[in-house]
Amino acid sequence: MLLHAKDPLRKMYSVAKNYFGGLIPSHSCSVSDICHPLGSSRRPSRHVIPFKARSFTQCSLEGCSADQEIVIAMGSNVGDRVSTFDRALQLMKSSGVNITRHACLYETAPAYVTDQPRFLNSAVRGTTRLGPHELLKKLKEIEKDIGRTGGIRYGPRPIDLDILLYGNSQIDSETLIVPHERIHERPFVLAPLVDLLGASSDDVIEASWHSLSKCSGGFFELWNKLGGESVIGTESIKRVLPVGNRLLDWCERTLVMGVLNLTPDSFSDGGQFQQVEAAISQAKLLISEGADIIDVGAQSTRPFAKRLSPNEELERLVPILDEITKIPEMEGKLLSVDTFYAEVASEAVKRGAHMINDVSGGQLDPRILKVAAELGVPYVAMHMRGDPSTMQNEQNLQYDDVCKEVASELYTRVREAELSGIPLWRIVLDPGIGFSKKSGHNLEVIMGLESIRREMGKMSIGASHVPILLGPSRKRFLGEICNRANPVERDVATVAAVTAGILNGANIVRVHNAGFGADAAKVCDALRKGRRWEN
Repeated sequence: MLLHAKDPLRKMYSVAKNYFGGLIPSHSCSVSDICHPLGSSRRPSRHVIPFKARSFTQCSLEGCSADQEIVIAMGSNVGDRVSTFDRALQLMKSSGVNITRHACLYETAPAYVTDQPRFLNSAVRGTTRLGPHELLKKLKEIEKDIGRTGGIRYGPRPIDLDILLYGNSQIDSETLIVPHERIHERPFVLAPLVDLLGASSDDVIEASWHSLSKCSGGFFELWNKLGGESVIGTESIKRVLPVGNRLLDWCERTLVMGVLNLTPDSFSDGGQFQQVEAAISQAKLLISEGADIIDVGAQSTRPFAKRLSPNEELERLVPILDEITKIPEMEGKLLSVDTFYAEVASEAVKRGAHMINDVSGGQLDPRILKVAAELGVPYVAMHMRGDPSTMQNEQNLQYDDVCKEVASELYTRVREAELSGIPLWRIVLDPGIGFSKKSGHNLEVIMGLESIRREMGKMSIGASHVPILLGPSRKRFLGEICNRANPVERDVATVAAVTAGILNGANIVRVHNAGFGADAAKVCDALRKGRRWEN
């Protein structure tokens, strides 16, 4: 299938390697190449990677004997956009589309017809045995089911589903053009499409897709030509996390997650907040000091901690949840439940929790992934080997390259979560400071968050963009460095670790002292944005 593709592949890989830095090689495709509508000419560009695209006639219009990899774009700007996307995903799955990967979620300014509400955009990658026109028919039926009717072109719509790519085929018929003819000019299409690709060049179908872009650097270069990462966070396009009743732009500022332990045996504050009154008082304090999220946990995950049953965990958790959701201070704040049990997560969300924080990333109770998918809330997947009783044994502390291995193992958790139905746009990653790591490993991870993102990007650009939660607060390695045996005396050291983490790419910091954490976050955000303060 490869025909003298080495030089173009090197070029495409070079662009992919530079993707994270936003660097564009000077010998890139010309403006005329980019502005040329895809599918409007049969003449191959001199920049096309020479993969042999096939005609749709080689695949039956009624169905295919083999699975075809496809990419479908999603857009909505009418009604409850997030719920609409959730429904569209379910309907696609029941219509013969096996969804394997999701892009991030983007809120975008309307294009072409600008006097209308902002859009949500994303894309999914999957497989199907439906023929291309049969797939198109199914997507149109889904649009109708969700409530789309005729309207002005490019106007408001509850849902828009477009086939961007179908196998390695080029299709040009009266009803369908693949690749989609306007990919090259739409940031709201290119950003999700690039999310579904990896920066490495060893995926054959991805290489053939890049060849269809009619640009020597593939879709990466087309995206960079439109501004790439430099336009994310502007009014035209924001990467967002749907949580509670809002769309959270986690790159706008660092979020502070305050720790509320309801356990008698947590390493730092065990036994202090088991009673309802004490727990509520602590929650109010955390919020007053600047916490955006309260993370409530009823099971200790310190090394060698005794594991509770789901019922025991719920006995501790439910009375606190029922009261904390009533306090006025929680208005505009988020509530997270720290659990690895599916049953506990389900009950907590029913009682008002907005997100699930799972230290095991679905390994201790795999059912939690399906439950999180059904609940439709953000899911934090943390890196850990083994469980709290085994995570610090010698076998689980062996790394040749801790950042590379953490990235690889976290990506495995991402894949499991996506295949269980959790869209990438609801996933948050935690590299697991203090879990299955020696002191030196923890330091390497804190300083290597960008490296972890780059490693993840080799497998999935989208996964490299998800929010990173960092939790070094009062951990033992800080006590070892500063000679502080009492965890409460490690707050200043925590500020140093949090600062390093934020400046290296952390988006959420989990801390016991929310005041210190919030101040550190504010200074780091100011440093990252290069603000100039007037005297």
